[in-house]
Amino acid sequence: MRVLVTGATGYVGGRLVPELLDRGHEVSVLTRGPERVRDRPWGSRVEVHEGDLLEPASLEGVFDDVDAAYYLVHSMHAGEGFAERDRQAARNVAEAAAGIDHLVYLGGLLPDEGTESEHLASRAEVGRILREALPTTELRAGPVIGSGSGSFEMVRYLTERLPVMVAPKWILNDVQPIAIRDVKAYLAAAIEHDPAGIVEIGGQDVLSFRDMMLVYADVRDLERRIQPVPVLTPRLAGLWVGLVTPIPNALALPLIKGIVKPVVADTTRARELYDVDPIGYREAVHRALVVVDTGSVPTRWSSARGPAPAFEMTEDEGLARETRTVDVDAPPQTVFDVFTGLGGERGWPGLSALWEIRGWIDRLTGGPGLSRGRRAHDEVRVGDAIDFWRVEEVEPGRRLRLRAEMRVPGRAWLEWTAKPADGGGSRLVQEALFAPRGLAGALYWYGLYPLHGPVFSRMAEAIAEEAEARAADADPIEAAPG
Repeated sequence: MRVLVTGATGYVGGRLVPELLDRGHEVSVLTRGPERVRDRPWGSRVEVHEGDLLEPASLEGVFDDVDAAYYLVHSMHAGEGFAERDRQAARNVAEAAAGIDHLVYLGGLLPDEGTESEHLASRAEVGRILREALPTTELRAGPVIGSGSGSFEMVRYLTERLPVMVAPKWILNDVQPIAIRDVKAYLAAAIEHDPAGIVEIGGQDVLSFRDMMLVYADVRDLERRIQPVPVLTPRLAGLWVGLVTPIPNALALPLIKGIVKPVVADTTRARELYDVDPIGYREAVHRALVVVDTGSVPTRWSSARGPAPAFEMTEDEGLARETRTVDVDAPPQTVFDVFTGLGGERGWPGLSALWEIRGWIDRLTGGPGLSRGRRAHDEVRVGDAIDFWRVEEVEPGRRLRLRAEMRVPGRAWLEWTAKPADGGGSRLVQEALFAPRGLAGALYWYGLYPLHGPVFSRMAEAIAEEAEARAADADPIEAAPG
């Protein structure tokens, strides 16, 4: 089938597109920034339309000649006026897609007695607008559990960081989470059937949010105590989640308001219509953790936020991530040669004395320190030791990932990528990543930031300077006429 996906750079859309391609569909995507699609593994396999759902003129012709389309856009991060923007976007699509055979929309489960969540109410209203105008299947899902999803990260961080929790009493309400694996399966199956109106989908298990955290703790072999109390309002709880986890308040509050009342799916129609066998919550958690541990999370709740700035410090899927981006006047191969040659006798650029002190501290605490050096000056292989790092991944000419073997309360990586830049030269992306172990790990990471900041900034600058110097030395010098 010829299928158009809106929201293809978001959390769900970014995972659905490769699923559709693997099923043999011809896929096009609509995005406000085509550059966001370029670096996706599937980017070269789709047709890209540039457009904005709030700009009707940009949608002209986009829905022509497609058999089905997906509407995977909503304003979870938006501020004032988000509901009106959601309404306008839905009306624009309803008009632009007139005549389409099938539209599939992913909405949210609603509680039986009405919702306190403005975001859930807005998503239901979008579904109504689309259903009244177009042949539509509206799949309604509860909390989506997968590596990088907002719901999973909220459970993950609260459980990892707080051995004892005082939580609002509505964490005892029943909810029905669903694995991202099964959301993809339902979405893909929907276009193979006639439009079905509202269809509620859910995973195998109905359990409370408290039980969701306790199951996560059990999977991770953590001892946790959770005491419900009647005094925390959703807004206070949202502020607390925003403080303890990397999820911003603007997202935490909608997630929390979505579970203030019981939200359980009636999956009768889903079972009748689609050949999907949902997994249980425990297995969904296990699968998510496997993906996180391999560092191969394809999308996250912040996926649609746009290109990275020169410096960004975030936390996603259990990783604290410090990213620095530098434009370099040198080809990617030269930049790659510089960062793969670090360590050993060459040392570590960027306040080298601090690196030496860190090596001594590591030796004193039983780690390898900087004494191991490296196997070869200008060659790296997966498994090589480089001082207190281990080479975990090498992509020749482009990327190097080192795993820390120093003594730290968690797991740490250092990664560089050299990408071709528009107009020539390269873009160096340097990432320091840390998966903290409990509260001690979080305190370690943020406590050392006053040192990490200047060290990692200077390191990225030094790599860029060395690459530019090598590129300049390699340029042929034209002899002046005698």
